[in-house]
Parts: sequence; structure tokens; C-alpha cells
Amino acid sequence: MAAAHYNEAMKIYLVEDDAALRSELSRILGFQGYEVGVCTDFARASLLALAFEPDLVIMDLRLPGTDGLVACRELRSKSQVPVLILTSSDSEFDEITGLRLGADDYLTKPYSPAVLLAHVERLLQRANPQVNAGISYNGITVNASRSEVSFQGATAELSRNELRILSALIRARGAIVSRQELMYELWQSDEFIDDNTLTVNVNRLRKLLQRLGVSDDALKTHRGQGYSL
Repeated sequence: MAAAHYNEAMKIYLVEDDAALRSELSRILGFQGYEVGVCTDFARASLLALAFEPDLVIMDLRLPGTDGLVACRELRSKSQVPVLILTSSDSEFDEITGLRLGADDYLTKPYSPAVLLAHVERLLQRANPQVNAGISYNGITVNASRSEVSFQGATAELSRNELRILSALIRARGAIVSRQELMYELWQSDEFIDDNTLTVNVNRLRKLLQRLGVSDDALKTHRGQGYSL
């Protein structure tokens, strides 16, 4: 398994034969800052997954030319990387068999993106306790497990939306994050978020950072594009 560092993108390998769903999952995970590898040669799924050196493998059970359970068993025989099984089957037998073969978690289709991401985050945190230490950029550190931000020894509590926005900006490491991407971050809360709500939350976050001593212009607005740190 690849070494996990909280200031580096964690790697997720996706084994899913439905091209549309594979593309959507890649997009969702990419928005969250993960580096995503995808499998299209399913007979070699376990070998390709190991070669990618992922921090997590997401694997469908129903694969052309092979079986996700077989691939899971092969993977587990050579690595302790966490495995999240996805399947359209609601069979209790499949769930029990998958877990016995070494899968760490099980999610039945259809599922919401928010639920998938919650499972992913839980598995990564369980396998890599240092993930909880936080992510940092330009002296600003976010501790997601405590919903806190700190700067030069000062700490403040973040609201759920402030946490999502600031985490996305830190993961971008100075690059512009579009308003659309930030809206997606807020959409994961399963609430309707309009464009004005994003502006309000960004302004609140900017004022909070300023109270901690962060420079007034640290959180930059790029008109017609988005925001950056």
C-alpha cells in the first residue's frame, strides 16, 4: 500500500465496468482531491491495482470475464490495502463472502455520492490514522475530524460548509477552485445550496481566517473563475 501523507493526494483505484458510472465516480473522487486510477482490463484487476499502489481500492463485484470476489481474494493475498466493494446485488451471501475474503466495507447500488464519500473517508482514516492530523497549506491547517482550523497557534471552529470550502482550497494548493467545484462540495451536505449561499460562506470563512491572523488577501476571489489560497 502506498504511504499516506496528509499533505499529499491519497490514491484510489477504481474497478468498475460501467463506463458512465466509472467516469462519474472518478469525477466525484477527483473533486475531493484524490488521485484516481481506473481499471479497464478486469481479468488483471488485482495486479493492476497493486501496480498503482493505492491507499484504497473500490471494486465492483459484477465484472466481465471475472468476479470481483476473486479479484478481492487475489488482492488480499498480496496486500492489506483497504477494499470497498460496490455491487448492485443485495444478496446477504455476497456481502458475507466479500467480507470473509478480505473486503473492508460493502456498499450496495444505488447510493448517494455523500454516502460513498463517507465510506471512503472512514476506510482511509481507519487505515491511516495520520489522516486525522489535518491538511496544511501556507501555515493554515484544517483538522477535519475536529472541524477546526489553526494558524500560528490560534484555533477556531469551522461550520460544516466552511470546513468543506477550506479543505477544497487547501487541497488545491494555490490553484483556483471554481465556484462550480465549491458548489459541489457544499452539495455533498444533501442540502440545496444556491450561488448566494456560497458567497456568504466564503465571506464568513475569510473573516474567520482574518481573526486568526491570516493575511486579509490570503483567500483570493478570482472574478468569473472562483477562489484560491
